[in-house]
Amino acid sequence: MDVTNIIKNAGLKITPQRRIVYEVMTKLGHGTIDEVISEVQKQNPNITISTVYRILDSFCEVKLLSRVNHPNGKCYIDITPSDHHHIFTDEELIDYTDPELTELIKRYLDEKLCKKLDIDKISVQIIANLKKSNDHGKEEENDNSFGTSCS
Repeated sequence: MDVTNIIKNAGLKITPQRRIVYEVMTKLGHGTIDEVISEVQKQNPNITISTVYRILDSFCEVKLLSRVNHPNGKCYIDITPSDHHHIFTDEELIDYTDPELTELIKRYLDEKLCKKLDIDKISVQIIANLKKSNDHGKEEENDNSFGTSCS
């Protein structure tokens, strides 16, 4: 679906500024507000900071985007539409998709709470430090791609 239809289907009026902000978010996936503003103003320096804030707020209200607060105080804006979790490292936000974990949590809550909740979404936030060395003491490159197994 193209940007125009996505914005229109969310019930918002199409404007050039909204198109640019949404396209920037599509490219970034997630970013701090400062990163979003910087990228938007690269495309159109006439878009003011307050306009970007207003557009981000309106996109969050209609659930095109979501805010994710990092423990370090930074606020990230996230566009990832699929169910996913977040891993926070020192300065980074990493998307982590694991349907098995999501289903495990849902089943656990259903059992513990006797199915008294109709769960819309599960989003886990994990705070971690990336390990810098393997079992043999050798330095490893930080690989931010997380699979679902340790092998």
